[in-house]
Amino acid sequence: MSDPIDTTDPLALEQQVCFALSVAARGVVAVYRPLLEPMGLTHPQYLVMLAMWQHEPLSVRRLSDLLQLDPGTLSPLLKRLESVGYLRRERDPDDERSLSISLTAEGRALRARAEQIPPAVVQRLGMPVAELQQLHAALTRVIAAARPPA
Repeated sequence: MSDPIDTTDPLALEQQVCFALSVAARGVVAVYRPLLEPMGLTHPQYLVMLAMWQHEPLSVRRLSDLLQLDPGTLSPLLKRLESVGYLRRERDPDDERSLSISLTAEGRALRARAEQIPPAVVQRLGMPVAELQQLHAALTRVIAAARPPA
């Protein structure tokens, strides 16, 4: 039997948004892991590929903005994806300071396999799509609210 939730204690673990988000994030990433491993992708690499499939070509700066990751965190992900042949990084001919990222043919072809992931995740979670869409909308509001002021 689980302990009852203490709604009177403002520091009760079960009442903390950060705790619920942290545990949920770990759990959802764990659902993705066996789906991504056959493609040779980690979850962060999958996020890079999603952005690339939607927006390619991209500068590192734009990809960093889309993923809300600093370029230093992004760089090893890009190097790994380049080493496995999914993308290439090249200096932008119009701005030598800028690195342009584009998909290889193999990276583009991977999209067809990746299209099977969202329905598999929905099935594994066993939640109605409408509920997941509501959760996504609520989390998007939390992300915006937590963003530091400009």
